[in-house]
Amino acid sequence: MGDVIPRDIVLLGSTGSIGTQAIDIVRRNPDRFRVVAIGAGGGNVALLARQALQLGVDVVGVARASVAQDLQLAFYAEAKAKGWATGDFRLPKILAGPNAMTELAEWPCDTVLNGVVGSLGLAPTLAALRAGRVLALANKESLVAGGPLVRAVAKPGQIVPVDSEHSALAQGLRGGARGEVRRLVLTASGGAFRGRTRDELRGVTPREALAHPTWDMGPVVTINSATLVNKGLEVIETHELFDIPYRDIQVMVHPQSVIHSLVEFVDGSTLAQCGPPDMRLPIALALGWPDRVPDAAPGVDWTKAHTWELRPLDEEAFPAVALAKAAGAAGRCRPAIYNAANEECVAAFTGGDLPFLGIVETLERVLTDAPDFAEPGTVDDVLAAESWARVYAREIIANQRGA
Repeated sequence: MGDVIPRDIVLLGSTGSIGTQAIDIVRRNPDRFRVVAIGAGGGNVALLARQALQLGVDVVGVARASVAQDLQLAFYAEAKAKGWATGDFRLPKILAGPNAMTELAEWPCDTVLNGVVGSLGLAPTLAALRAGRVLALANKESLVAGGPLVRAVAKPGQIVPVDSEHSALAQGLRGGARGEVRRLVLTASGGAFRGRTRDELRGVTPREALAHPTWDMGPVVTINSATLVNKGLEVIETHELFDIPYRDIQVMVHPQSVIHSLVEFVDGSTLAQCGPPDMRLPIALALGWPDRVPDAAPGVDWTKAHTWELRPLDEEAFPAVALAKAAGAAGRCRPAIYNAANEECVAAFTGGDLPFLGIVETLERVLTDAPDFAEPGTVDDVLAAESWARVYAREIIANQRGA
C-alpha cells in the first residue's frame, strides 16, 4: 500500500467542546488529518488564534465581526508568546461576520465538521452539502430545525453523525440491510433526575438540574438532558438521518452511558455499540469514516466486571420525547418550534422565572398554539418559525410570572 494522503478538514466551532476534542484527534494523527480552516463564534479569540497558528490553517473565521481586529491582535500576541519574531509566521486569512461559517463550509476540503451551536449551524450545513463535502455533523439544529432543507440537498452517505447515539446507530446499521431493520433504540443517561416521579420533580432547582451524573456538557444541554428534551431532539435527528418512522424509534434509560444505542433486526437479534463516555470516539470515527482511527480513546476495561442497566423511559415523568415525536411527525416547522421554544424555557428556568416542570409544559403549549406553518423551503422560513416560537414562549412565561 502507498502512503496515506491526509484528509483535509474544515472545523466549525473549533473553540467548543467538540472542536477542541477534534483538534486533539487531528494532532495525534497528522498522517490521517490536516485542518485547513477553522471558525468559531468569537467568544474566545485567544484560543482561536492559538489553534490557528498551531494547526497552520489557511483561513480562520469568526462569526462576530466586531472581534475581527481582536483576533488579528491575538495572532501577534500568540506569536510573541512563542518567541517568533514579527513576520516569521504565516498569518491566516480572516473571514468575519455572520456569513463567515458558511464561507468556511465551502472552503476546499474533504470533510467539514460542523460543531457550531444553535440554528446558526444550518446555513453552513447546507453550504457544505451543496459544495459536495462530507459533513461530519455535530450541530443538532441542522436536522431538527432544517430537516426538509437538508434532505433536499444531501446525497446518500454524505452526512456522518458525530453525536454518540447516532454514531452508534450508524455503526449498528452496518450489520444488516435497511429492509432488515425493525427498530432503533436510543439510550439516554436519564440526566440528573433519572428514576424520579413527576411529583418528585416539582421544585427542583437549576443547580440540581446541572448536576449531570455522567457527561460534562454545557448548561443548556445538561438541563435538556434532565428534562429529556435532548433525547427528543435526538429522536428527530434519528428520523432525519436514517429515514426510520417515528413509531420505530424507541428510547431506553441507560445510567452507565456505555451502550450508546442499539439496532434491532427483523429476526429478533440486536446489535449494541458500546464504549466509554468519551466523545473522541464518535468524533474520530466521523472524521475518518468509514475507517476507524486507532487509539482514538481508551476502550472499555474488559479485565473488570461490569453491570449495565436498560430501563423503559417513564413518559409520564418525562413527556418531552413523546412531544418531540409528535412535533416531528407533524412537520411544518414544528421541530424548529420545539427547539427554539425550549431554549427560551431553559433560559427562564435558569433565571428563576419558570419551574422545572414548566419547561416542557410551556413547550407543549407553544406547539399546541402554533399557527399552521408550511414546510420550510428556505433558511428564512425556519428562522421565522423559530422567532415566533421564542416570542410566544416569552409571552407565556411572562404571563405565568405575573399571574
